[in-house]
Amino acid sequence: MKKVEAIIKPFKLDEVKDKLNEIGIKGITVSEVKGFGRQKGHTELYRGAEYVVDFLPKIKLEIVIADDQEEETINTIMKSAQTGRIGDGKIFVTDLRDIVRIRTGERGEDAI
Repeated sequence: MKKVEAIIKPFKLDEVKDKLNEIGIKGITVSEVKGFGRQKGHTELYRGAEYVVDFLPKIKLEIVIADDQEEETINTIMKSAQTGRIGDGKIFVTDLRDIVRIRTGERGEDAI
């Protein structure tokens, strides 16, 4: 089993969610987060004063999948979240040792 975490631009959330649903992903956890990567934020002008916006708004998706869904999930997120501009985001994949569904006690892939 794998946990896929993706950091994407907020306006891409609906498109990514719809495409993941099309390939059979049943559950996604979504968080509003702030951060920066190589772009290091940007400067803005507000009421005549210039200030630096270090942390940009992003969306973090967390998806737990079976091993055989890994490549399709990554490719789907990449294609649907990509704008070709700086700050499109990142995808992180980690191995999961176990999953437990609290309500039923099911474990492993049965709990996904």
